[in-house]
Amino acid sequence: MTKFQSIRVLLVTLLLVMGAGCATVGKDFATHNVDQIKIGETTRNDIQEMFGEPWRTGIEDGKRTWTYGKYRWSAFGEAETTDLVVRFNPDGSVASYVFNTTE
Repeated sequence: MTKFQSIRVLLVTLLLVMGAGCATVGKDFATHNVDQIKIGETTRNDIQEMFGEPWRTGIEDGKRTWTYGKYRWSAFGEAETTDLVVRFNPDGSVASYVFNTTE
């Protein structure tokens, strides 16, 4: 193997290791809209207009639940996480929500 080939293999290996040290799951959402959510008043349609399609949907304690989140982990630095979980009443209004971020 020539010196140039050795350096090239080393650089490619280094890039692969650095790339493998990071992971991102979820998608960005408009965190500045969180303070507009009003329990019992804001509807599912309002939430969708403010934040777009949820990243995950489900049922928690019998209530429809939407999750918005972006989670970024790195082997070389601090994790960056932001999530919003919204629970809806049967009439479609917001029953409760939780917003958390490391920013």
